[in-house]
Amino acid sequence: MKMNLPNKLTVLRLCLVPVILLVGMLPNSIIPHYVSCVVCAVLFIGTAVTDMLDGKIARRDGLITDFGKFLDPVADKFMVIGALFVLLHKFDNLRTLMIFTLIIVVFRELAVTSMRLVVSTGEGIVIAANSLGKIKTVSQIVAISTAFLEPVVQVIFKIIIELVTGDKLFWRTDIVPLTWASVAFSLVMTVWSGVNYIKSYWKYLDPEK
Repeated sequence: MKMNLPNKLTVLRLCLVPVILLVGMLPNSIIPHYVSCVVCAVLFIGTAVTDMLDGKIARRDGLITDFGKFLDPVADKFMVIGALFVLLHKFDNLRTLMIFTLIIVVFRELAVTSMRLVVSTGEGIVIAANSLGKIKTVSQIVAISTAFLEPVVQVIFKIIIELVTGDKLFWRTDIVPLTWASVAFSLVMTVWSGVNYIKSYWKYLDPEK
């Protein structure tokens, strides 16, 4: 099957998800913890960049296809959920937060996807991504990237200070305030955008049909 460039980027994004899972779940004896964090972050940010590029190219060049409409949101969901599973596996201090985040994200995506399916098939209305949905996606990308990179930045900062001062520092890399703040914001946007979608299109859900 011949694919245009946006669809190729979408397929690439989908193919990168298992790579992130593999790298993130390899034992530390094979790939050191902080190295795998950096690699996962780079791969994840790369998948996010393809998400922005494929939509922009498709709209600019008139390359929007049914295949792209189907696979693009699927790839987005796999990208985010896959990365959250890696974070759940890698960081004991974030386990409770990641479980809660996964539950919220999965339930939101199931609800919105079901809403899209019912409205599009029953009413012929295509539910386009709105500004809240786009902010939600960006906030999730920022939160996941922060979770991967904040401990690495802390270790680098600790090493630099120790080299400058000559003193050994007691530094707890399990305290990650930026991660908690960014994840909390992404959860607010996830719930808010989901509720907004459901409220906007609830009128099309006729219980008599």
